[in-house]
Amino acid sequence: MVKPPPPPIEDLRKVRADGAQSRERLLLTAMRLFSERGFAQTSTREIALAAGVNIAAISYYFGDKAGLYRAIFAAQSPHSMDDIAAFTDPALDLREALFVFYTRLIAPLKQGEMARMCMRLWLRETLEPTGVQQEEIDNGIKPSHAGLVMLLARHLGVAKPGEDIARLAFCVVSFAVQLFTTRDVIDKISPELLNSDQAIDAWVARLVDYAEAIIHVEQARLATAATKKNQPRKKKA
Repeated sequence: MVKPPPPPIEDLRKVRADGAQSRERLLLTAMRLFSERGFAQTSTREIALAAGVNIAAISYYFGDKAGLYRAIFAAQSPHSMDDIAAFTDPALDLREALFVFYTRLIAPLKQGEMARMCMRLWLRETLEPTGVQQEEIDNGIKPSHAGLVMLLARHLGVAKPGEDIARLAFCVVSFAVQLFTTRDVIDKISPELLNSDQAIDAWVARLVDYAEAIIHVEQARLATAATKKNQPRKKKA
């Protein structure tokens, strides 16, 4: 494939003059258009026009449309290595670790409409996959899940976590994910639950409580299973 010629020097000068503001406008505008129309149906020219920047800015900051699309997912991901290191810190007890985990996980809800666009974009990517979702799963969600499994196994005293701990980890995450996937429903039924930063912060303590409850149930189940396993078998008559 023949590469297109580089943009004229004067175009690049305009891009540099705008700096970070142009990049931010492109990210926000592209997120909105991609979430509304999908990746294939959105052109770089439309994005640049809607963002009010020179089209050369896209190649300058992101390389191409695919690079811009990836940058949007990377910018909105709540699964950075810093986040994982924060909630898996061995110095934290279970409740402290869960508090850090949920605080960081639901923080994007405070971005209002941007959080809604991000959720719509994720759902559209699910329906019309480009491969970026798989990259986010491999590079962000999967390591975060592994960190949560490690955290739960440590506090439950499980040396080799298997399906039960993995299942528990998904349940712990689902409490927070539900706030994103059903945001529109919550807004219609009980809008006061998510309509301010204070309301969103109130969820963190509740989510920690709910997670602790199911973790304790799993702990009791493991204890019962261990007791049964250690009981001597009755001899047959």
